[in-house]
Amino acid sequence: MLKISLNTQILLGALFGILLGLGLATLDQESSLSQNSLYIAGLMSTLFIDLLKMVLVPLVFTSIVVGVANLRAHHQINRVWTTAISFFAGTMVLAILLALIVANLFRPGEGLEIAMFKDAMQSFEVRQMTLREFFAHFLHSLFLNPLAALAQGNIIAIVVFALLLGIALVVGGERYQNILVLMREFLELILMLVGWIMRLAPFGIMALLLQLVVAQDMALLTTLIKFILIVIGTTLVHGLILLPLILYLTTGMTPLRFWNGGREALITAFATSSSAATMPITMRCVEQHLHVKSDVAGFVIPLGATMNMDGTALYEAIAALFIANLVGIELDIMQQLIVFLTAMLAAIGAPGIPSAGMVTMVMVLQAVGLPAEAVAILLPIDRLLDAFRTMVNVEGDMIGSLVVQKWIKNT
Repeated sequence: MLKISLNTQILLGALFGILLGLGLATLDQESSLSQNSLYIAGLMSTLFIDLLKMVLVPLVFTSIVVGVANLRAHHQINRVWTTAISFFAGTMVLAILLALIVANLFRPGEGLEIAMFKDAMQSFEVRQMTLREFFAHFLHSLFLNPLAALAQGNIIAIVVFALLLGIALVVGGERYQNILVLMREFLELILMLVGWIMRLAPFGIMALLLQLVVAQDMALLTTLIKFILIVIGTTLVHGLILLPLILYLTTGMTPLRFWNGGREALITAFATSSSAATMPITMRCVEQHLHVKSDVAGFVIPLGATMNMDGTALYEAIAALFIANLVGIELDIMQQLIVFLTAMLAAIGAPGIPSAGMVTMVMVLQAVGLPAEAVAILLPIDRLLDAFRTMVNVEGDMIGSLVVQKWIKNT
């Protein structure tokens, strides 16, 4: 019997999920076939996501601790840290600039009647945060009780604590060698679990895409088609042109080779809309298929899953100008600069979970005096757009690991 590779299985699962979803969308949603199919798909997708979440926290913690501690042998920790942060910040700046240029050029939202969204806006409630409140909350979230952070799955706090612990192991040297060995063995066990979980990936992704296709409100998608196309098109320009160009100019790797190696993670990111949930698969792709050293991947990928949100920043910048056009407000250069800065900060602070950008989107809107309630306009289409921006977020993480590895070799 011909053995099918995992990448091919995932592609087939994604294709079947879309086709089954289109088929179910034509049926009566109250029929037993439709209800039972959605129930089974819900069980399958929930199981897959829960299994990924189960290994997420220990994977983040051990990979960063081991990644930082392993770099001591090469005296490269400072270069890896500064290179990764520089790359993530640079690509995010490019993404937001691209978003603002496109939004000003095509002006999405002009001509739409905002009255059609009144019901959704009245039913939507969200905690409103000023820029000061958001910044204070973000700083507070960095330093928490490590046990509480591990129990609650607070990824940002876990990353900070793991980073500090890894640095302490570097400073301590041979005195704490036993702890480092234990961490390495624990990381190997977690990666073994990831391999087992990935055997369910084709079924989990099929179920997720089936639900995504069935759940979309096609009438609203038609009404907002210009905005959707602009967001998806701009996101793809960043993901298919700018990021691969940076990769090629820096490392010489062709886009085709990169996409072949990272396809598994990109498809999973699209299906789950969660860079955090995809992280175990991202680690697997960059180490096994793209041949990034575990020392570098174990540090850059978890850091990128928390801080590198090109797709989210790009989306929030376009969405802010879209809302401004809907409510008839013209944003000047200074106000768009505020959008630029707040979109970047909000994207960094957004957790890598589905639709997390909707929470931080409020901060971007309020920073330029736009009504926070207008976020309700974006809710019906957010799941679709979230899939594209998450895929670009994960692509940026993988390219970042390749670029960092190349840069530290040449310095």
